Amino acid sequence: MKPEQEKLAGMEESLEELRETFQSGKTRSAAWRRTQLRALDKFLHEKEEEIFKVLNQDLAKHPVEVYRDELGILVKSVNLALDSLDKWMASKKVQIPLVAFPTKGELVPEPLGVVLIFSSWNFPLGLALDPLIGAISAGNAVVLKPSEMAPACASLLAKYLPIYLDNKAVKVFEGGPMVGQQLLEQRWDKIFFTGSARVGRIVMGAAANHLTPVTLELGGKCPAVVDSITSLEDQEINLLKKTIKNFYGQNLKESGNIPKIVNRNQFMRLSNLLKDQMVKDSIIHGGSLDEDKLFIEPTILLDPPLDAEIMNEEIFGPLLPIITLNNIQESIEFIKARPKPLAIYVFTNDETLKRRVIAETSSGSVTFNDAIIQFACDTLPFGGVGQSGFGRYHGKFSFDTFSHEKAIMRRNFSDFHFRYPPWNNLKMQFIRAVYHFNYFELILLVLGLKRS
Repeated sequence: MKPEQEKLAGMEESLEELRETFQSGKTRSAAWRRTQLRALDKFLHEKEEEIFKVLNQDLAKHPVEVYRDELGILVKSVNLALDSLDKWMASKKVQIPLVAFPTKGELVPEPLGVVLIFSSWNFPLGLALDPLIGAISAGNAVVLKPSEMAPACASLLAKYLPIYLDNKAVKVFEGGPMVGQQLLEQRWDKIFFTGSARVGRIVMGAAANHLTPVTLELGGKCPAVVDSITSLEDQEINLLKKTIKNFYGQNLKESGNIPKIVNRNQFMRLSNLLKDQMVKDSIIHGGSLDEDKLFIEPTILLDPPLDAEIMNEEIFGPLLPIITLNNIQESIEFIKARPKPLAIYVFTNDETLKRRVIAETSSGSVTFNDAIIQFACDTLPFGGVGQSGFGRYHGKFSFDTFSHEKAIMRRNFSDFHFRYPPWNNLKMQFIRAVYHFNYFELILLVLGLKRS
C-alpha cells in the first residue's frame, strides 16, 4: 500500500478518536488548553535548531529571517495566549432590554468542536502553528494538514507534534492533494485555510456540503503606493538597485541571505512570468535564473503591460513590477479597479492621502510607511476581504475565530401579565413604553395613575 493510501485508510479511525476526545469535554478545560500551549512553547524552544534546519531545506531561509518571520512570532503568540487565556475564556455580561426584565444576559465562548487547518508553503511553520495556537486556546480538537510543498517542515510537525501535544486531540496529516481532498470530504466544525484563491474555492465548495464555516486566508495582489515628488527612474529605482546590492552583495546567489524558490513547479511558474514576451522589455534590473539551485535574482520591472500575467496573478517570488502613474491620486482609482487586496502599503507623509486611502479603498489592512509588519501585531486582526479571503486571526482574534459565543439569558420565575393576551389599550401603552424606555410613563402605568 502506498504511503498516501495508508494515511487515508487510518483517517476515519483518527477522526473518530478526535470526536470522542472532544465529546468527552477534555479539551474544554482551561487546564488542558494551558498544558497544550506550554507544550507548544516547549517544542518551539527545544527544537529551535531543527526548525532552522528544515526551513533552510525547504526555502533556504537564514536563521535570522526564520526567527523574525516565523519562530519569534510563534513564541510571542503562544505566550500571549497563555497570559490571556483566563480573560479570553471568561463570560461577558451584556445589557438586556427592559422588555425582558427581570433577566440577566451573558456571552459564553465555547469551542466549535473538531476543526481542520490547512497551512501554506510560504511560511510553512508560522502559518501552520499560529492558527493551531488559536484553535487550542479555544478548546478544540484539531487536524493540521501542513503543505506538502514544504516537505521538511511538514515532516517535522508530523514527527514532533504528536509527542509534545495530546495526540488524541491534535493530529497531523502529511500528504498531497489526495489527502487534502479526503480530509475535505469529512465533516468538520470549522475549516481554516491559507493558500491560493483557486484552492480556496475548492475548500469553500467542499465545506458547503456540510454547511461548515470557513476562514479563508488567500492573498492576491497587495499594492504598495509610493508617493514621490521626484522621478522614479532617477531616484527610487536607483535606490532599489543600491539596496539590493547592500543587502545581498555582488554574488547574490552565494550570499546565504536570499531564500530559494520552494520547488521546481514554483520556479517554472515564476520564470514563465519573466519569459513572457509581453514583459521582457520591462525588466530593468535582475532577471537571472538558476534552475538547478531554484534561484531567481531579485528583479525589477518598469511598467509591464497591465494585461500581462505578472500583473494579474499573485507573484510570491522576488519579482517587483512598478507601475508609474500621472499623479498619486490615480493610485486610489488603480486599486479600486482591481480585486480587494489583503493589504495596502502606502509610503507617504501626505495626511490627506492617508485619509483618502483609508476612506476610499477596501482591503484587509492598510500600513503606512512600512510593509508586512502588521502580520506580527497581535492586537490587530490579520485577514482579507472579498477575493483576498474572509475571517481573521492573530491574538484574541484567533481565539474568536475558533470559538462560538453562546448567548445566555437567565431570569427568575417572576413575569408580567402585559406580555400576554387578552390584549387591551393599557397593555399596548405598557409595551410601547417598554420599547421606548419611557420610565416615567411606566411608573404612571404601574401606579395606575395613567389609564387607557
